[in-house]
Amino acid sequence: MKIFLLLGIINGFLAVALGAFGAHGLEGRLSEKMLATWEKAVQYQMFHTVALLAAGLLMQKITAASITSAGWFFFAGILLFSGSLYIYSTTAIKTFAMITPIGGLAFLIGWVLLGYAVIKFI
Repeated sequence: MKIFLLLGIINGFLAVALGAFGAHGLEGRLSEKMLATWEKAVQYQMFHTVALLAAGLLMQKITAASITSAGWFFFAGILLFSGSLYIYSTTAIKTFAMITPIGGLAFLIGWVLLGYAVIKFI
């Protein structure tokens, strides 16, 4: 439980910091398309930061492997989805953009596992 709360806190901080950096530090340095890509990475990082916190809080009430797995999938999704978009938007190397769907799949798996745990245990 504590690990997902800590990962959520760290990722929340990073999402705010990276969002501010994108808005103030990258404006005028990146194309509009790449800046929009950066912003998409920030949005999905923040959405799934909330999911990490939810997983951590749910673990206080429910001991289920599916919640633990969901938390790890959310974290992996942040790294793969948002991480690849951060790198792609600043380098324009398309290889990094090809990693993004794997992160998206990790997010989807995390949501399915979290939903399963809620339906089964609550």
